Amino acid sequence: MVVGEIAQEKDIVIIGGGPAGYSAAIRAAQNGKEVLLIEKEELGGVCLNKGCIPSKAATEAGKQLKQLHHLKSIGLNIEDHTFDFNRFTKYQSDKIDQLRKGVEALCKANKIEVVYGEAAFLSEDRIGVETNHHFDIYQFQDAIIATGAMSEKNGWNINVNELFHVRELPAHLVLIGSSYIVLEAAFAYAAFGSKVSVVNEQNGFGLDASIEKELLRQMKKAKINYYNSVEKIVCDSGRCNFIDKKGEMCELPASMVYQDPIFHGNTGTLGIDRIGVEMDELGFVRVDQSGKTSVSHIFAAGDVTGGPFSAVKAIKQAKVIIDIIQGKPAEADFTYMPRIIHSQPPIASVGYTEEEAKEEGISFRSGVYALGGNGYASLMERKDGLVKVLFEEGSDRLLGIHIIGEGAVELIQTGVLGMELVARDEDLLFPSYAHPSLSESLLEACEDAFGLAIHQAPKAKKKSKTMQNV
Repeated sequence: MVVGEIAQEKDIVIIGGGPAGYSAAIRAAQNGKEVLLIEKEELGGVCLNKGCIPSKAATEAGKQLKQLHHLKSIGLNIEDHTFDFNRFTKYQSDKIDQLRKGVEALCKANKIEVVYGEAAFLSEDRIGVETNHHFDIYQFQDAIIATGAMSEKNGWNINVNELFHVRELPAHLVLIGSSYIVLEAAFAYAAFGSKVSVVNEQNGFGLDASIEKELLRQMKKAKINYYNSVEKIVCDSGRCNFIDKKGEMCELPASMVYQDPIFHGNTGTLGIDRIGVEMDELGFVRVDQSGKTSVSHIFAAGDVTGGPFSAVKAIKQAKVIIDIIQGKPAEADFTYMPRIIHSQPPIASVGYTEEEAKEEGISFRSGVYALGGNGYASLMERKDGLVKVLFEEGSDRLLGIHIIGEGAVELIQTGVLGMELVARDEDLLFPSYAHPSLSESLLEACEDAFGLAIHQAPKAKKKSKTMQNV
């Protein structure tokens, strides 16, 4: 191995080229910093190459398959409506390549030096990078660890990075867990034609009860078998056994099994323990709200800092870190980070659920509007779902917004903005909403909280849905 004799100097060294890493690199370069970005495999990280993008390609394909009947009804002649899985995987691969090249082009345009290799800290201000048979040393002022998280393969099951990269459609896919990954895979593969079973040790998926009820209805409609509150799950080649909520032993034949894993921080080979960077028992780097580790000029962002595992969190942390390095006041606060599930239909939520508000003794009123009453949803034949809002009694402060239905992912940003700005009912009731549009369903839900929804039959007279503080 050839070892570089002189340490090259950089303002910022970033380890990991996923959403956190390349976002930090670009923002640092925009601020005039000389940046070195080190990536072990491919730019874009797990999100672009194995997770977010491949999974959303699958959910998009499933969504479009579901819409074929609508396309026929509006006059499009579609004779061959079969699904070609091989063609889909090529589309998926092409999109991943296209987006990765986009990240590479952005790094080049911002004059970011990208090195492909394995990095390890040599001291608090020096890092070594092994590339093939060459070892280079870099000296830095600040460093950002953005190496992500990893999970171990569980027996013969496929892991999270393989779930949306299978070579052929499974005859029977068994999904074990309650994560968004399980739900997205369930709806996508069911749309593709696989038999799908979801096995959940929990009672549900942690959603607002109204959303959960509609989700279960949609799972049944998609012919997804669902088993909740199960115990003692054991899977081996060809089958999964468990005890159902009635206490009876169940056996499912399975051609493919995925189980939500326990994640660990991808820090094993970095050598950060010997320079004093603190980690938890699972190898995740401990950081404060500025992304700073226990070593003042070394930061961490993204999945390597622990859950929730989200590109939203990773990108926000990255930008905050560069602001801190620049001497600007900043912090990463994820109190109102939206929860997104690209199921069919999609789910999005932010803020308190009804159950959480009750647990904390918060008096509230809720409004619910079914998308079946929305004109635009009817035109698109995407009438499944609902919008639910919660307002605090007395202050009329917005407590939460929960949506299942077409447009949920885009609509939830209104809820995020409202929560951040401590919006009250009038802030959502006063503005004009585009017509016809799915956004009108949010207005109708807000109006329903006060018994004023226009496109919804009046409810039977009863006391408002509130809970008094004890």
